[in-house]
Amino acid sequence: MNAEVEEPSQAEKLEGVAEATAAGPGATNKETNVGDPLSEKPNEGSTAPSSSDENVVDSPPAMGQKSQGPPSAPERSKGKVALIMGSLCIAVFLAALDTTIVTTAVPTITARFHSSEADYTWIGSAYLLAAAAGTPTWGKFSDIWGRKPILLVANAIFFVGSLISAVSKDIKMLIAGRVIQGTGGGGLIILANICISDLFSQRDRGKYFGMIGGVWGLASALGPVLGGVFTEKVSWRWCFYINLPFDALAFVIILIFLDIETPKTPLLAGLKAIDWIGVITITGGTIMFLLGLEYGGVQYPWSSATVICLLVFGLVTVVLFFLNEWKLAKYPMMPLRLFSKRSNLASLSVCFIHGFVFISGAYFYPLYFQAVLGATPILSGVYLFPFVLSLSLSSVVVGIFIKKTGQYLPPIYFGVLFMTIGFGLYIDLPNSRTWGRIFPYQIIAGIGVGPNFQSPLIALQTLVAPRDIATATATFGFVRQLAAAISVVIGGVIFQNGMMTRESTLRSALGPQLASEIGGGGAGAATGIVRTLPEPGRSVATGVYTESLRTMWIFYVCISACAIVAAAGIGKKKLSTEHQVHKTGLEEEERNRKERKAEKEAKRESKRVSKNMNGGSGEDVVGNGNGDHNV
Repeated sequence: MNAEVEEPSQAEKLEGVAEATAAGPGATNKETNVGDPLSEKPNEGSTAPSSSDENVVDSPPAMGQKSQGPPSAPERSKGKVALIMGSLCIAVFLAALDTTIVTTAVPTITARFHSSEADYTWIGSAYLLAAAAGTPTWGKFSDIWGRKPILLVANAIFFVGSLISAVSKDIKMLIAGRVIQGTGGGGLIILANICISDLFSQRDRGKYFGMIGGVWGLASALGPVLGGVFTEKVSWRWCFYINLPFDALAFVIILIFLDIETPKTPLLAGLKAIDWIGVITITGGTIMFLLGLEYGGVQYPWSSATVICLLVFGLVTVVLFFLNEWKLAKYPMMPLRLFSKRSNLASLSVCFIHGFVFISGAYFYPLYFQAVLGATPILSGVYLFPFVLSLSLSSVVVGIFIKKTGQYLPPIYFGVLFMTIGFGLYIDLPNSRTWGRIFPYQIIAGIGVGPNFQSPLIALQTLVAPRDIATATATFGFVRQLAAAISVVIGGVIFQNGMMTRESTLRSALGPQLASEIGGGGAGAATGIVRTLPEPGRSVATGVYTESLRTMWIFYVCISACAIVAAAGIGKKKLSTEHQVHKTGLEEEERNRKERKAEKEAKRESKRVSKNMNGGSGEDVVGNGNGDHNV
């Protein structure tokens, strides 16, 4: 099942030499990590691919001169590492917490502001939309201005958004605060992963990525419980006030202790270097597409002009974004070379499927608890703990495993297999409080979900050049955010269709009025009605919910099984234990751009030489405007 990375062809070998010659020894030395399979010869026992980013020919230093490689990473004490990781975990915890903390507070908030049904939806979705739309830009910002300043900016934006939400006087002010929160929250999650990549070697990252994954999963599940407690015991405003002291603490620790090399990029020069066409098209396209999914079947019919236009023009705008990245962008936000290797595409596919399936458990399992088992919103969050604790623990354990062994493929295979088995067991969820099935099924699913929060990211980072780490990580996060948003909509449509097809059963048991309230598009919000129904009507209603959810779980199992196939395409490489600093800044961006231009010219020469050596029948090399190629 191991997908070994292919041996380079003769043309590729010549191409690597030509690239190194064209770029010059100074270019090759700039990003070389000692012991890193991306920059040197493959580590012993690895099967490294040969590409324009990895075939580097180092010129030996002249006698009496030192090699001009990048500076070595500074030694950090355990206490300093603990402080840095603690601050990053706090930031990620708060950002993840705010995705779900309002779910149990929304009814109280809408009643306080006398809001409409549309506002009810926007309180939660405004955060998710902003987080997803802004994710691709954070990586490139950190490449230009450095990780630390941009992380502090994201932290400050999240703080301001939380404050506005906490003191909001009306629903519009609250939604605006949630948009600002989401913009900063998306940046916190992505930049935490990018900082870990800059701080630690490939081998060590697994442990710290595992910590981030565990924290993210735990916060997502604690959100509904904390939101319910704050709403009932204090005030819904504390769902946002709680962020302020902890976010400020994380800001101070990052400011003082995060020792990542920071370039002195002038603000105006940095702003001029931003791919603004890319920012506008990817942000606008993402928002339009997700708005179409958000509105469809809720505020407008799926066949309405509003929904169709949002979906179509959203996709068209995203296509324009990739055309811009290919042909026009001087410093691309999402360079197409990230998608030129099979292994990278496989890693991103596993990421998409994992995000798609995971969110269904966190989103729809509480619906099962409330509608079928009669749990309150807070209690449904408590019932979800077996799933959350098992995925958090497995994420941390897998991180330690990767650090100890240097292998990321076994956790990926293990995770996708157990995720498929666990969600397959959800099909057998009973129409009663049979805890002997409900809790073990959650644990198995959680054990399968946990390993792949970060393992595919490690695989992706291993097979891209050091200069592309930030953009690759941002792309990974964007794919996951997009998958989650799409999943909730598709899962909801399948569930609602299941309820509507069984409406005749509800009508015969409950009458037309109750049947229309429970069996229509508002089935998710009708759990309170189901809890108050007398028998035997309640048993009929819970049976319909169970069957409709079962249809939805079958769909998610099929999607999860696709991850098993996708995982087979991920390449195998030994993780390096040595780490050196990768520089950021506008000068580095310009140097990278010139290197890519030189590589493009070298590839043309390599193609000509290869054809001459093979009698004019050399291998086909398909290039694009930025020097990316597929062989």
